[in-house]
Amino acid sequence: MGRLTGDLKERTLRFGADVIGVVDGFPQKTAGWVVGKQLARCGTSIGANVWEANAAFSDAEFASKVSIAHKEGNETQYWLELSRRVGFIDAPTFTRLHSETDELSRILGTVLRKTREYIDAGR
Repeated sequence: MGRLTGDLKERTLRFGADVIGVVDGFPQKTAGWVVGKQLARCGTSIGANVWEANAAFSDAEFASKVSIAHKEGNETQYWLELSRRVGFIDAPTFTRLHSETDELSRILGTVLRKTREYIDAGR
């Protein structure tokens, strides 16, 4: 039994797949490869760390993995914005992915805050 409830695992998995799909359409030149690799890495890392957090053995390990996922969400927003500015993704795609990243980051931030409060309270 995992620690997370709701559809967070599914949402992060779906988001990672969406990011990979978008990156696959980037230009096959150096800039496309560099930006695409970075976006793909951080965009898929959100879900990977959420899934690891769900299987954590301790509260500290759970908090650590959620914190990493949260940070990866922030990095993903940067690479999405850069991709939009250089024309690698269109405005509707940017809006959709950025909005989902923002929601995931807010959820993860709340989970992290509550977990840290629980740890600090000494259970």
